[in-house]
Amino acid sequence: MTLESENISADNDTHLDGVLPVSPELVAEIETALANGDKDQIDFLLEPLHSADVADIFEQLGDNDRRLLTSFIGSDMEPEVLSELDDSTLEDVISEMDNLDVARAITQMESDDAVHVLGYMDEDEQREIIAALPIEDRLAVEEGLSYPEDSAGRLLQRNLVSVPGRWTVGKVIEYFRTEENLPTEFYEVFIVDPSHHPIGIVALNKIIRTNREIKIRDIMEEAPTVVPVHMDQEEVAYLFSQYDLTTIGVVDDSGRLIGMITVDDVVDVIEEEAEEDLMRMAGVQETDISESVFEASKNRVIWLVVNLATAILASMVIALFDATIQQMVALAILMPIVASMGGNAGTQTMTVTVRAIATRDLTSSNVKRIIIRETTIALVNGVVIALLIGGLSWLWFQDALLGGVMGVAMVINMIMAGLAGILIPVALDKMDIDPALASSIFVTTVTDVIGFFAFLGLAAVVLL
Repeated sequence: MTLESENISADNDTHLDGVLPVSPELVAEIETALANGDKDQIDFLLEPLHSADVADIFEQLGDNDRRLLTSFIGSDMEPEVLSELDDSTLEDVISEMDNLDVARAITQMESDDAVHVLGYMDEDEQREIIAALPIEDRLAVEEGLSYPEDSAGRLLQRNLVSVPGRWTVGKVIEYFRTEENLPTEFYEVFIVDPSHHPIGIVALNKIIRTNREIKIRDIMEEAPTVVPVHMDQEEVAYLFSQYDLTTIGVVDDSGRLIGMITVDDVVDVIEEEAEEDLMRMAGVQETDISESVFEASKNRVIWLVVNLATAILASMVIALFDATIQQMVALAILMPIVASMGGNAGTQTMTVTVRAIATRDLTSSNVKRIIIRETTIALVNGVVIALLIGGLSWLWFQDALLGGVMGVAMVINMIMAGLAGILIPVALDKMDIDPALASSIFVTTVTDVIGFFAFLGLAAVVLL
């Protein structure tokens, strides 16, 4: 790094230090301007902000203020703001906008962003807006909407750069300079045969650094990575991550190149999929804090009911030993520790396993080794925790046998927690059930049932 670049970096760090464009004070100023109906002040406050920051403001406002802000700037809404909004806020904003304003914004978007926005409108509104689009945009949007929601077809940009292999580097560069319909941003050029099948790809930097007389096919990377239009977006994101791609071509059923997906769109997919897995592990389907109370409650209550059923199952196990508990109150005091530690250990293993499945680090080729590894970890941790809690129980209740029962039960439950934490997600994945969605409930049930049964069963045999 040169001294000049170091100075620039230092300046940038100083500039970014502590910057929070969407501060509580800014949101409060906008709320005041909305209450006063002061459109000029609203324009003044929003004008210097990035479109992503304007989207954040929409998300932080209450329902009434969001409607007011939409009515003030709807006709001047920047297309990028709509594409940055979270799902529930986007739905609210476009429902308040005039359909002609939505159509105007869509014509300025990349095709993948346009399809994303239209996907949150009902069919009647979709038809009205699509009818208002220019014919070329209309066809692209209609085709995009025909693909499954989480497929490569929903992510692709139809506007790409493709040239024949017989062109020289010089001709390609002239094409860049004269063609008006090039993408706003692109990193690579696709080389196609006469049937428009992709046969190679060339990075822009390689084109710029090559003599103009050389044929483009002579510097291309053959057999470029492409994906079918119906591929799941999570599979697409995996390819980008695995092979460090910046662009990937999308082909139709006949192998013709119909669009491209760029890394900026895939970053959103990676974040969305990771967030989805995290939320599902907690039994939550949505993460938007701006969604309605009814929607949030509906999304969460289903899994709470399932959890209630599994909790009742654990209670039934405890009921089998009610006489044992009545004879020795210490058992009731120590029971939550057994269940809690088992649950935590199971959650640790389950989290690692679910993430490894999602990133394809856990496969059929190494699953046996990972199961042995996790079981060994559970055994080691179980012994350590057993010694601690067994000794504390002995000192607490002055009963060595009780401490021993507690320690043995802890080892058993920790081992079962480790096994459940890896075997349940793997089994669900084999059955084509999302392991992030259902694993936590089953793992918790196993650790509670095994923990209570082992502890109370041992106590009934040894202590009474």
